[in-house]
Amino acid sequence: MCRFFFIQKNKIKKLHFLFYSPSSLLIFVNMLQVNNISFSYSEEKKTLQNISFSLNKGEHLCIMGESGCGKSTLLKLIYGLLDAHKGSLFWDNNEILGPSTHLIPGMDFFKYVPQDFELMPFTSVTENISKFLSRFHPEKAKLRTQELLKVIEMEAYADIKVKNLSGGQQQRVAIARALAKEPELLLLDEPFSQIDNFKKSTLRRNLFSYLKQQKIACIVATHDGNDALSFADQLIVIKDHTILVNGNPKQLYENPKSTYIASLFDDVNEITLYGKHFILYPHQIHIVKNSELKAIVKNNYFRGWYWLIEIELNDTRLFLTHKTNIPVDASICVRFKLPL
Repeated sequence: MCRFFFIQKNKIKKLHFLFYSPSSLLIFVNMLQVNNISFSYSEEKKTLQNISFSLNKGEHLCIMGESGCGKSTLLKLIYGLLDAHKGSLFWDNNEILGPSTHLIPGMDFFKYVPQDFELMPFTSVTENISKFLSRFHPEKAKLRTQELLKVIEMEAYADIKVKNLSGGQQQRVAIARALAKEPELLLLDEPFSQIDNFKKSTLRRNLFSYLKQQKIACIVATHDGNDALSFADQLIVIKDHTILVNGNPKQLYENPKSTYIASLFDDVNEITLYGKHFILYPHQIHIVKNSELKAIVKNNYFRGWYWLIEIELNDTRLFLTHKTNIPVDASICVRFKLPL
């Protein structure tokens, strides 16, 4: 049986999920609750307004939006590095408070990886990762460090000083160090921005699989739609400093409510047909032998396993995908795969 209670704490009401087991024991489900928070760095300019969402234990949330929309600031508020000017934040029954309350800001059960990494440059990769592990259990600390080196694929660099690593390698070390003490919630700010593409895919798979196995909740602020589509349980899009949409990444991709949302994932086409406005990705426009829709090829862009073809249709520039390139100025017929 599931019931909902409002518990009064410090004059702020908080929603808890309470479950009764067959033995009538009360079980709390860990949960991040962000309640209508607002924050600004100055009176003239708002940074975040009326942000509300929740995250269950072990869930992964992706936050996307253009630069300056407030993604990094939101992570800092959740971690406790900033004080919300309005609203409240809770993890389970613990209120998240900022530097006005805590002499040393930050929540012990969270870990935050900023874009500047904050590593110890003159010590080794191993020493950076094991810094916060217990010195009273050296063998356990060693095994834990080796486990995390494997997750970030840095075993060969274990004894290398951090200052001699590339930016992408340092980023991977910062992630491993944050995981050392198994936080309940991991906050990642553009975690793969400096990592080479050939390493990025395997690191993402390793990291998010590990987090799921350990039931560690994760919030990622990113510009990369692959972070959301492949690994997130929930996606929040921020625009104009507030939440534009919050939902399942697959559903938001397949049925974007605006060009802004669709453009976070891919190139976007806007077109009006039969009196209706449509938002289409390039793969939703096909070249066919015969059609009443005739276009002129304007350019070709090689994308590896396909070509991105730029066309002009009724004075509108559109993009479609095709398995080969097509001569510029060629006339083609197209068909649209319109959403239901």
